[in-house]
Amino acid sequence: MNALAPVEQEAAAAAGRQERRRRWGAVFDDLSLITLLVVAVLVILTFEDYGITNDEEVQNIYGIKLLSFYTSYFRDTSAFEYIDLFRYGGFFDLLAAILNLVSPFGEYETRHLLGGLVGVVGLAGAWRVGRVLGGPRVGFLSLLLLLLTPAYYGHSFNNPKDGPFAASMVWALYYLCRTVTRLPRPPLRLVVKFGLAAGLALGIRVAAVLILPYLALAVTLVLMAEWRRTADIDMVYSHLGSSVRRLLPGAAIAYLVMGLFWPWGVMSPFNPFQALRDFSKLPINIDTLVGGIWVKATQVPSEYLPDYLLVNLPEVVLFGLLAAIIQGALWTIRRLRDNRRLLSGEGPGEMQRIQCLLVAVAAFFPVVYHIFFTPTAYNGIRHFLFVVPPMAIIAAVGVDNLWTWLGKANGRLERPFAAVLTMVLVGQAWIMGQLHPDEYVYYNMFTGGVKGAAGAYELDYWGNSLLEATKDLAEFIAMENGDKPITKTYKVAVCGHRLSAAYYFPDYMEFTKKLEEADFLVAFTQANCHRHFEGRQIISVERFGVALSVVKDRRYLKNRGK
Repeated sequence: MNALAPVEQEAAAAAGRQERRRRWGAVFDDLSLITLLVVAVLVILTFEDYGITNDEEVQNIYGIKLLSFYTSYFRDTSAFEYIDLFRYGGFFDLLAAILNLVSPFGEYETRHLLGGLVGVVGLAGAWRVGRVLGGPRVGFLSLLLLLLTPAYYGHSFNNPKDGPFAASMVWALYYLCRTVTRLPRPPLRLVVKFGLAAGLALGIRVAAVLILPYLALAVTLVLMAEWRRTADIDMVYSHLGSSVRRLLPGAAIAYLVMGLFWPWGVMSPFNPFQALRDFSKLPINIDTLVGGIWVKATQVPSEYLPDYLLVNLPEVVLFGLLAAIIQGALWTIRRLRDNRRLLSGEGPGEMQRIQCLLVAVAAFFPVVYHIFFTPTAYNGIRHFLFVVPPMAIIAAVGVDNLWTWLGKANGRLERPFAAVLTMVLVGQAWIMGQLHPDEYVYYNMFTGGVKGAAGAYELDYWGNSLLEATKDLAEFIAMENGDKPITKTYKVAVCGHRLSAAYYFPDYMEFTKKLEEADFLVAFTQANCHRHFEGRQIISVERFGVALSVVKDRRYLKNRGK
């Protein structure tokens, strides 16, 4: 009896941990739903704080032209001749154009509200993927880590391509993970959902074709595990055929949905390949800043993307990624040391490991691709924003595994770990609050924060802060006139995208291209734009002591000319 006591005690302890995990699972699910609701409300309350970014005007026009293509019964094909935007799917822009027909808000305010809510949908997708990989706690952590990644949250509001694409890709990844568990005979409803999610992603950016190799990898891993378990090659071939047949309806649905939002993409079977080729080496003649050096976007160094990810991701996400990588390496070493196969085809955790591998591939394969092939890139991680959700999910798995290991090693360590993690997350939320609504200019402490990144990395490259600068100028003019009505029209020049400031001009402010006649200059600080023009600086929009936009008074220059 005494010999069995330790075994019974261990079994009782394991049962107790399982029961606590089950109870806390319901709590974490509730917390996740509450968090999503709170963020949705926050989006509704703050969407008007975000300015118009450089790409939004042309994307808005593209959406209107796509809508005209359908309302003209396919006669108006101007959308496919407008700049180079026909290479992109128009899901978000078309939806925004439709909403603007009935929205009570301004044209761009409606787009920002829609973008913010799509960002919340992406957060929900990360929660669901994390929950599949490790249960409710991993799901909640995935949601929090993605929410508190400023690059994702900030871009959600006024990035009409990369934000919606990241959100759609995480849902495609979710249904891929779900489909894996049901191979070789996934139910039709699951295949349909996977096809819809993949089609929406393709309806935004052709880079969503990455889903195909991810799917092929998933099928391959499942069949390898099946072969390890049964050693029946005929059964493996049978399951391969069954998997392909069951997945074909999903591929057809994805293609149809893609065609609905990207008509040009289906006008020729070669158009998607042409778009892929064009995007891989986009001939765009702009400079981008990396590590304090300005380089051409077509000639970025191989370390460009890893460098930006290292300084753009919050420290807690990087910590979770490091923990997950170490955990995966230790698991692999143990398996090899014990002469055990990495894929045994047995055990309840086999499918979960395949799912984790798929998410890890979605997170890191595009980065590896960029290192070796260095496609055109600029504006930090903007074009690779879709790797951020799977990175947040893998980081959540790493944090959760460490949390669990500490609890098993010494139950007293769980609460201090949870307390420290909570403080870190609260601190990250405070930083984002200080940056609002310019969250995407965030840099972690590896660069010394925003202040340390100034001059070394790109900050407000999209001119989001020009809205705040314009409103501050309007208040300055109003205060200067005191109680008197403003009867004069002030001419304002803009260094940055014209619409980013001019859209918000009150009646007494008028945009001018002629600098010599401008009373004021509104300028963002990207590429030292504000330093190229004379004027007495009267307003500075700053975050953590770094100017993002300024306003200069040029009236004394006009008077001096007289």
